Amino acid sequence: MGLSKKSLRTCNKGHHYYKSSDCPICPICEQDRNFNNGFLSTLSAPARRALENNGITTLQQLTAYSEKEILQFHGLGPASLPKLRTVLENNGLSFKR
Repeated sequence: MGLSKKSLRTCNKGHHYYKSSDCPICPICEQDRNFNNGFLSTLSAPARRALENNGITTLQQLTAYSEKEILQFHGLGPASLPKLRTVLENNGLSFKR
C-alpha cells in the first residue's frame, strides 16, 4: 500500500491540520467535543459520527434500525454492535427486527 500525500487543511473554526484521506473532520474540533455520558460516549469517533450523520443521537432513534441497516453506515463496523446491543438491552430496548 502506498503512502498518501497529506494536505494542509483549515476547518471552519480556523484550525490547521494535515490529512491524507478525504475525511472532512477536523481532528482538533473532534478532540474538543465532549462525550462524557450517554450511549455515544461508548463508541469510537467514526462510529459516533456515523450515527450522528444519519440522525441517530438517542437510543429511541436507534431502535428504528436493524443491525444490518446500522452496519451499512460508513464508519460503523461489527465491533460496535455488541456495545450498541448492550446499551439497548440495559434500557429495555432492541434493534428493529
